[in-house]
Amino acid sequence: MILDPLPPAPPSGSLLAELTALYASNTAFHTLSGDFPDPHDIRPEQVAAALAAEWEQPGTEVLLARGSGSLVGIAVTLAHHPDPADPDPWIGLLMVDAALHGQGHGRRLATLVEDRFRAAGRTAVRLAVLTGNAGALAFWTSLGYGTICHREDRQLGRPCTVLRKVLSTP
Repeated sequence: MILDPLPPAPPSGSLLAELTALYASNTAFHTLSGDFPDPHDIRPEQVAAALAAEWEQPGTEVLLARGSGSLVGIAVTLAHHPDPADPDPWIGLLMVDAALHGQGHGRRLATLVEDRFRAAGRTAVRLAVLTGNAGALAFWTSLGYGTICHREDRQLGRPCTVLRKVLSTP
């Protein structure tokens, strides 16, 4: 698997079609998150708008995960949380094509993201899991992330669990 940073510009053409298919494959997550008006009908212009909204936050990086030439997943990271008291970078989104769940792609993508943070000299990383997303909570805790608090997310006020992992040297 390779990570390919997506430039902060609206994707188009076949790339936008790939991204839309990836987002659309994760109906259960989008039903829980409420990020799209109809999680069963995610459209290219909605995906482009969602990515544009991500890039509005300074320090955002969108990473495309490719395996065997096709899009396997996406990770959205944030170099610095808007809260100045929070010293850690964040994983804002990590999503793998639903048809590929359970094959180790999410674990590999998470490891590659952690490796990027380590290479940048970061010592820990945080993320939030929406309440009700038991599968995601189990996934992240299996990777060594521990719960540090429960709170509402800053953007939409959804209840979530905040997790943190110390990034030790491999």
